[in-house]
Amino acid sequence: MGAGDGEVGARKEKGSGGGGAERTSLDGVRDQNVMQLKKLNTALFPVRYNDKYYQDAIASKDFSKLAYYSDICVGAIACRLEKKEGGAVRVYIMTLGVLAPYRGLGIGTKLLNHIFDLSAKQNISEIYLHVQTNNDDAIAFYKKFGFEITQTIRDYYLNITPPDCYVLTKFIGQAATKK
Repeated sequence: MGAGDGEVGARKEKGSGGGGAERTSLDGVRDQNVMQLKKLNTALFPVRYNDKYYQDAIASKDFSKLAYYSDICVGAIACRLEKKEGGAVRVYIMTLGVLAPYRGLGIGTKLLNHIFDLSAKQNISEIYLHVQTNNDDAIAFYKKFGFEITQTIRDYYLNITPPDCYVLTKFIGQAATKK
């Protein structure tokens, strides 16, 4: 896995109040619009993503979305579907980010809720991600949605400081009681 392959850049969201969510629409990531995701990632994250990241985002179909606020692309979530031993599928959130001027409008919440709804419909019970250990805003954001720190990985990131990350996991439905 490349440097920051799982970097998560979620920022503070204040819920769906303020009318932001109503003015927000989601669109799938496809070959025709993948440049929008590349531009957003350049603005949002301290790492550069490789071609496999973008191929995974496109291949995940509805699990990767661009967020448009009044027809301006302002955020995105990019996921990868992974098969676990035994055949169960889990969702890996590769990135989630919203441009700074549009944070606090419920856009990140809308993107994340889309993944929760889609996972529930497809009987996917586990969603996880990596977040840099000093990204307090992202950690608080995900904890608000029921994610828990399940692991710490030392030296996960190659070219950013600190190099350590947390694995945050959310179990949905039946798996939520298993832990």
